[in-house]
Amino acid sequence: MTDETAISFRDATVDDVPRIVELLADDFLGSGRETANAPDLKPYQSAFRAIDASSDNRLFVACLGDTVVGTFQLTLIPGMSFTGGTRAQIEAVRVDASLRGRGAGKHMIEYGIEEARKAGCCLVQLTMNKQRSDTLRFYERLGFVATHEGFKLML
Repeated sequence: MTDETAISFRDATVDDVPRIVELLADDFLGSGRETANAPDLKPYQSAFRAIDASSDNRLFVACLGDTVVGTFQLTLIPGMSFTGGTRAQIEAVRVDASLRGRGAGKHMIEYGIEEARKAGCCLVQLTMNKQRSDTLRFYERLGFVATHEGFKLML
């Protein structure tokens, strides 16, 4: 278990992009769709600038000291349902392989939930790839309920 009090959070900066991409690429699914090679970072830097410019998006990094050990994106989605409520979408959650299963991910999600509360959101939602069976149990332990079936169409 990590010392959760040692993990701090901050908004990501463009300088964090290479490390964020490393985290995204460091698992069996990400390794097939992400690339951490320096010449290939331009699309990620462009995406970072779009996220950073949006008032409804925040890209966070989790740090142990000065070392980035995790990342996630929080997107606010205003909607008509839930009496015009705003939802928070947590996505692209990644934890350094050396810290997986030691409490860092739990701390990250709890931080995201608190940020959603501060923003006045009525609920927090997320999706996960069905190939990540351990991840389903992780989110259920945090109180998430698999109430919907999700669909994607790759373009």
